[in-house]
Amino acid sequence: MRLTERLLLAFLVVVAVLVIVVVAVIDQRLHLRITEQTVGQLAREARLVATQWRPGASADALADTAGAALGHRVTLIDRTGRVIGDSEFDGPELDRLENHSVRLEVRQAASGVTGSARRVSASAGDEELYVAVPAALGVARVSLATRSIEEIFDRARRDIFAAGLAALLASTLLAYLFSRAVTRPIVELRDVAQAMAAGDLSRRPSLSAPGEVGDLAIALRRLGEQLGSRLAALKAEESLLTELFDSLNEGAVVIDASRRVVRINGVGRRLVRAPGAAPFSVDQLPRDRALQAALDSALAGAGAGPVEVYVAGRTLSLTARPLTDGGAVLALFDLTQIRRLEAVRRDFVANVSHELRTPLTVVGGFAETLVEDDVPPDRRRRFAETILANTRRMQRLVDDLLDLSRIESGGWVPNPTAVDVRSVATDAVAPVRAAAQEKGVTIRIAIADDARTVRADPTALRQVLTNLVENAVRHTNAGTVTVFTEAAAGGAWVGVRDTGVGIPPEHLPRIFERFYRVDAGRSREVGGTGLGLSIVKHLVEAHGGHVRAESAPGQGTTICAFFPGPARVTA
Repeated sequence: MRLTERLLLAFLVVVAVLVIVVVAVIDQRLHLRITEQTVGQLAREARLVATQWRPGASADALADTAGAALGHRVTLIDRTGRVIGDSEFDGPELDRLENHSVRLEVRQAASGVTGSARRVSASAGDEELYVAVPAALGVARVSLATRSIEEIFDRARRDIFAAGLAALLASTLLAYLFSRAVTRPIVELRDVAQAMAAGDLSRRPSLSAPGEVGDLAIALRRLGEQLGSRLAALKAEESLLTELFDSLNEGAVVIDASRRVVRINGVGRRLVRAPGAAPFSVDQLPRDRALQAALDSALAGAGAGPVEVYVAGRTLSLTARPLTDGGAVLALFDLTQIRRLEAVRRDFVANVSHELRTPLTVVGGFAETLVEDDVPPDRRRRFAETILANTRRMQRLVDDLLDLSRIESGGWVPNPTAVDVRSVATDAVAPVRAAAQEKGVTIRIAIADDARTVRADPTALRQVLTNLVENAVRHTNAGTVTVFTEAAAGGAWVGVRDTGVGIPPEHLPRIFERFYRVDAGRSREVGGTGLGLSIVKHLVEAHGGHVRAESAPGQGTTICAFFPGPARVTA
C-alpha cells in the first residue's frame, strides 16, 4: 500500500471514529435536552391552566378549552386524586377514570413541586410524558405522547447523521488533498534517492518546502553534490591508478582470496600469456613450480622472492607479496633481454679475446725472434712483414669495433641525401679489384635504370658496399661479384651478388651477428674480422631500412640492403 493510501486510510479511520463519537454524544445529549425542554414547556402550560382553575368554574370545561388551545392533553385532579376534568374524556368516561393519587407526578405535585413521569397510559394505550404542578384546587397536569418527542428526536438525529456524513466526505477530500501534499515531496525525495543509489548523481530534488521536508531536500541535494564530487575524485584517482598500473614496465597480477586473477596489466598478460579478460582462475596461469610455490606462499600470508623463473620461453624475476584482504600480488620483471645482453657481452668478450689472441701471439713470437742478433736478413724481413700484417689485422678489428660501438650507441646519426649508387659502388670496388683479379673474380656493377639514386648517407653507403664487396670477393674463387640495385615500393634495394661457396641454410639466420663465421678458420685465414655484416646491418637500420640474405651451398650468396625513400632516375 502506497504512502498516500496509508495516510488517507488513517485519516478516514480517525475522522470516522470522531464522527461516531460526536454523533453518539450529541444523540445522547440531544435526547436529554429535548426531554428537558419538553418537560419545562409542559410545566409552564400546566401552571397556566392552574392559574385559570378557580372555585365555581367547571373543571372539565376548563380542561377541554385548555387542551384545545394547547394541543396537549390537560387533566385536572382534585386533592383526593379524583379526575374532575380531562380534555380527552367527558361524562361517563371521565367518571370511570381511576384515582390518580398514586401516580408519581401527582404525588410530587401534591407535595408542592413540579412532578413528571413517563409511562404507558392506561386510558390512551400509548406512552406519554406527564407533567403536573400544584394548583389551588388540586393538581393541574399536562401530558404529551412520547412519539411526538421521538419524531422530533429522529428528525434531529437524521440531521446529525447527515451533517456527520457531510463532515466525513469533506474530511475525506481534505485528507486526500493533505496526504497528496505530504506524500508528493516525500515521493520525489524517494525517487531522487533511488536514482542516486542507482548511480545517477545528476538528479536533485526540485522542491523547496519549509520544515523538516525542506531540510531533508536540502540535505539530499548537498549529499548528491558531495557524492558527485567524491565519485569524480575517485574516478580520476582510479583512472590515474589504472594508467599507472597499465604503464608499468613490470608485469603485475592481482589475485583475490578465492584464487582468482582479478586484475592484470598488459605486460603481465604478455609475460604469462593470460588466456582472456580478468577475472579468471589462477589454474590458467603457467604451471611453473617456482611460480606456483611463490603464489601459494603469498596467499598464505608470507612474501616470496625475488626469484628467477622460466615461463613461456622467458626468464622472469618474480616477487610475490600478500594483500591485507587475503589475496596476493605478483610482480614480474622480464630478464630475458638482460640475460641475452649478458650472454652477448660474454660472447663478445670471448670473441674479441680470441680474435686478438692469435695476432698478438704471432706478433709476440716473431718480435721475440727479431730480438736475436743472428736472424738472417731474409727471415727478418719476412718476420717483420708478418708482424705488420697481424698488426693491420688488429687495427682493422679495433676500427670495426669502434665503428660498431659508435653506431649502436647512437653516437653516429646518418645524414641521408640523394646518392648516385654507381659512383659510390665504383669507389667501393676500387680497393679490392686487384685482389679479385688475382683470384680470377670479375666484379660487375649493374645499376637499374629506375634505381640509380637512393636516399642514404654517402659515407655509410660506401662502407656498406665496401664490406659487402670485400666479403663477396673473400668467399668467391674464379667467379663473379655483382653490385646491383633494384627499385621497390617505398625505397630501393642495394646489394651484392656473388657466385662463391654459398652459406648452408642453418647458418643463414645468424650471419649478421658479431663475430659469427660460417667457417671460422677460413675467415681468419683470408683476413676477415667477423664484424663486417654486423656493421652493414646496423648502418642500414640506422637509415630505417633492413637487410636480407639469400644463399645456397655452391650457388653463391646475395645480400641486399633496403634504403627507404623515393628512388630517382637520373639522366
